[in-house]
Amino acid sequence: MTIKAGIIGATGYAGLEIVRLLLGHPEVEIAAVSSVSFTGKALSEVYPAMTGLMDKTLEDDKAVVEKCDVVFASLPHGLSEQIASACHGAGKLFIDMGADFRLESEADYKQWYGGEYADKALHERAVYGLPELCREKIKSARLIANPGCYPTSIALGLAPLLREKLIDPATLIIDAKSGVTGAGRGLSQNTHFPELNESFAPYKIAQHRHTPEIEQTLSHISGQPVTVTFVPHLLPVNRGILSTMYAKAVKGLDAGELEALYRQCYQNEKFVRVLPGGVPASIGQVRYSNYCNISLHTDPRTGRVIVASAIDNMLKGAAGQAVQNMNIACGFAEDTALNLTPPAV
Repeated sequence: MTIKAGIIGATGYAGLEIVRLLLGHPEVEIAAVSSVSFTGKALSEVYPAMTGLMDKTLEDDKAVVEKCDVVFASLPHGLSEQIASACHGAGKLFIDMGADFRLESEADYKQWYGGEYADKALHERAVYGLPELCREKIKSARLIANPGCYPTSIALGLAPLLREKLIDPATLIIDAKSGVTGAGRGLSQNTHFPELNESFAPYKIAQHRHTPEIEQTLSHISGQPVTVTFVPHLLPVNRGILSTMYAKAVKGLDAGELEALYRQCYQNEKFVRVLPGGVPASIGQVRYSNYCNISLHTDPRTGRVIVASAIDNMLKGAAGQAVQNMNIACGFAEDTALNLTPPAV
């Protein structure tokens, strides 16, 4: 039976990516789309690439909830709770692309996002939607918190080492770089073309809002509190995230042992690819796909393990992962509409 899906915030970059993916989903009909900025216009008026593919008129959020079985919300933080409540009351699956349901601690949410939880019971029902780590919970979930892009690349890159307690979490340093689409469609000075082009710089050093989500996820994996040094950078490219992670090994690990560990951990995970023989991960290997590529390196001189993890921030870091979560929760094959081959150039 075909399910009806709706996208709230369909004119943002991540929202449009969900539209693009669902247009190729054999079990899904896009029944409604909404946008605050462009209500009353056809989606194809806003994005001419959608001409003849998605000419539906952009409605309000209420119409999306009423018409759909599955609702994706691609909104800034602070705007999803009321919509999630309406979906919950109507028995609909709600997948939040924003940060409103990712953090378990309301205190952390207040500190990093400046908000509070109006419906604490609703937040307790939310399931963190990183399939490779939380698949069983996702299967029965009706409210899914789609992970952030940086936390996705970092958690997948570090999970095997933390589970086996092969690194000292206190030594973790995470250096990550993102394409500019991660900042959304709105304009800002640091994403303005003359400021970004032919430049490269860190931003929000040691104060990025994904930090508590990263620490929460890594703490669950390792079974102990984890605090990290996290520094993101903005790349002068449209899409992609490369996270490079450094940590002291608790015992000697050679490259072969490291690769064998990761291959065993991810042997049944279609969307995680462990690169062979120290071949470095790069964003060019995963663009326009739902894959996470991981490369593994050791530094015998310093006793450090170095992991590089690459994803497309718009797909595995956002829309692709959201569709993957929908597939799991609805009982579809997990890779439906996600068999996307990265381009060579």
